Parts: sequence; C-alpha cells; structure tokens
Amino acid sequence: GPQLSISNSEGDLLFLLDSSGSVSYYEFSRVKEFMWDLVQPFAFGPKDVQTSIIHISTTPTMEFPFDRYLSSGTLQQAIRDTQQLMGDTNTGKALSYAKEKFFSDEAGARPDVPKVLVWVTDGFSTDDISEPMQLLKDMGVTVFIVSTGRGNYLELSAAASQPPEKHLHFVDVDDLPIITKELRDAILDVIQANRLHAVDITSSSFRLMWPKLLSQETGYYTLEYAPTDDLARKRTNQVSGAHTSFMLSNLAPETTYEVALIPESNIHYFPPQTTRVTTLAEEISPAQVLISESGPHSFLVSWAPTLDSVIGYQILYGPLPGNSVKLLEVDGKHNSTVVENLAPNTTYLVTVTAIYKSGREKSLSAKACTQEEGSKVRHLRFEDMGPNTLKASWDSADGKVLGYRVRCRRQTGPSSVISVSPQIHSVLLTDLASGTTNKVCVKPMYKNQPGKGLCRMVHMQPGELGCKAESRG
Repeated sequence: GPQLSISNSEGDLLFLLDSSGSVSYYEFSRVKEFMWDLVQPFAFGPKDVQTSIIHISTTPTMEFPFDRYLSSGTLQQAIRDTQQLMGDTNTGKALSYAKEKFFSDEAGARPDVPKVLVWVTDGFSTDDISEPMQLLKDMGVTVFIVSTGRGNYLELSAAASQPPEKHLHFVDVDDLPIITKELRDAILDVIQANRLHAVDITSSSFRLMWPKLLSQETGYYTLEYAPTDDLARKRTNQVSGAHTSFMLSNLAPETTYEVALIPESNIHYFPPQTTRVTTLAEEISPAQVLISESGPHSFLVSWAPTLDSVIGYQILYGPLPGNSVKLLEVDGKHNSTVVENLAPNTTYLVTVTAIYKSGREKSLSAKACTQEEGSKVRHLRFEDMGPNTLKASWDSADGKVLGYRVRCRRQTGPSSVISVSPQIHSVLLTDLASGTTNKVCVKPMYKNQPGKGLCRMVHMQPGELGCKAESRG
C-alpha cells in the first residue's frame, strides 16, 4: 500500500551492487526492485537522505552521484534504468573506490552526516575485501550486507558492522521483500540518531529523542509542539540540558503534531530541530465478543482487546425475546467470564460494555444459545461386521433432536461424516484398515446448534476379525 514518507533522516546511503557476470539478469532485476522498495519511503534532498550506486565489476563505476536525484520519482527511474555491466567480481576494488566517493564533494557526499553502505552480494568475490571494508568502518561507515548466495558466514559477519544479527542477512533473491522492513528500520536507527525523532508512538503519546547537544551546565532545551492543523494550540516544555529524550502524553489520537526542539546554549548557537509525528488510531475495546463452551445452563463470554485505559467491563444478558436483563461486573484486566443459571435451549442477547478511566463507555453485543437439557449422546458401542467394517450404535439423546452427525477419522484414508435422521441410532463404517486406530464421534443436532458429542477410539485388530474400543467421553 502507499507508505508515508519518512523525514527527520539525514544520511548518505550507498548501494554496492554486484554487477558482474556471476549474477543472472533475473537476480539483478530482483535486487534493483529490492533497492527501490528499501528507500522508497525516505525523503530525499540536501537536508534529508541522498543515495548513490557503485557497481562491482572488473573496474568499479558510480552510476550517479549522491546529490543527483532529490525526489522519489526521479530516483526510482534512475534505479530502473541501471544496467548490469558484467565483468569480474572485484569487490575489494569497489570498496576502496566507495571509500573515496563517500567523502568526496564532487560525488555529492556531505561532511558530518551518517554514512551507510548496503552491499548486496551473491557471496562471491575475486579479491580481498577484509582490509578495504575495515578502513570504511574505521571512518564511521555502517555496513549492512545482504547475501543472496551461499556466502561464507564467518567472512561476511566479520565484514558487516557489529552485531551481525542486525547487519547481516542471508536470504534467497526471491525472498528479499521479507527483510525489507527490518533492514530499513535498522538503517533508520543509524541515520536518525543525530536528528530529533519520535519513538514508542501510541494513540496518545510518543517519546522524542535527540542527540546530546548540551549538558546540565551549558544550557537547556525548549520543546514546542502543536497539532499541524491548529498551531495556535502550541504547548511548551523546558527540559534540562542533561536530557536527550522527553515523553509527550495526553495527545489526541490520529493527529499530526509539529514538534520543535530549541537548544538554548550559553556557549554557542545550535539551530532548532523540527519533526512531524502522527499519533496512532485509538484502540477500542471491545472490538469483538465471542461466545463459547455453551451448555444447557451456562456459556463463556470473552472479548478483546484488553486495554490499560479500561477500568472495568459490564456484561448485560437476557433471553430473547424479552426484557428481563441481568448484570455482571468484571475487572478491566479480565477478558472473559462465565454466565450461569440460564434456561436451556434459549437464545440470549449478551452486551459487553467497557468503562474507560475517562468515564466514556463502549458496548458491543452478541447472541448466545444454551443447549437442550441432556443434549448428549450416551453409550456409543461397536460391533464387528466382517473385514474392515464396523457397526456403530448409540442411545438417543434427549430433547428435540433433528438428527445425528457421525464423524470417523481414519488413521489411514480419508475422514468421513455421515448425517442420519433422528430415528436412526446406528451406522456402518467401512474401509477401516486392520491394525489401525480410528476415532468415531457422534453428535446430536438441535435447532440452534449441535449438542455434546461422544467420541471413542476403535482399534482394528490385525490378522483376525474383532475390534477393541476405548471410551473417550
């Protein structure tokens, strides 16, 4: 679906793309799709993310400089237009070339922004990579490696930034989409670290994080925030210079806030940092109500989700039609309760109401049916009727039975279900291989729902006639 643009990220992102003859045309095109999916939500520009591609081939080549494409549309087209060069897999050479370009003005790279290298490889290189890779990391570049081939784990985990579980992925070329979000989030952690940004976003709060610019002695921060569509409702907080995070709470759900962090330093000027954060939609409870474990005089009511903002639930229930209603009250931490002392074979309307700490209420209803009294099959027994065949018989269930459903789960061969009319109390079961154990269940059917079934396991003795049954109620 459409993704929101991710701003508040500043960094130079370089793809090291295996463009050599060891990569098939199909793999090359899948990797290009993956590169685009990975960067598509970023905001591009001189104050945001810039990206470039270096080809690994006999001689490394830069596809375009970092500052060439400053919009998603032009960058997407540039990635699509990238052609495979073929040639040798001289990755070490390409890494040395990347080190020059990462810190070069004419390649459009910027000083003092985070540098991220994403190397997509089929795990094969003709020259040494360890030394040029170490030099890159020593210069502060964060290295992510995606291996779509066999690849030597020890060599690649030493080449990637630490820890490898965050920076190294082994994945088949067709499964690249599986790792896209995880890799993008890890890249964001690197390029957002030196900008004001929000984490732990909920429907009513988020935590702001920013780099350490001041100390307790050198000044303080002023935080200003307001809904984008109502900037007149600006609120202000002062935060100690020793802090690098602050929690904003009591916010409105599904609302975009403009946030500004103003470092008030008594030594030198720091420009204000701004970000835009949208709170999540509010979670509502109950969003669903389920009825289960129905008997003649009781059933279980459960609901979801349970929320910290709910202090308690009220369960109202009464027979339909009718207007006699009873009330149960349950603590806000619980998500189910048993309703008892009910009339058999009756439809009830059950309403679960959440009482929020704020005083507001939210209700959801469901219908529930109790079973008929004694709506259970009794005395299921078996009689041998020749090779691989049994007769199953039972005593009738109480109440107004509409029929019986007999299910046979064979240890070998298909399961079967036979429905019979209420006057019939036996069926023939065939194709029961000798030496197998099979499960037979009989359930009475009523107007509102099935009654309680009775199940037994039947073992077909091998070699001779005769069967052995164990009862399972």
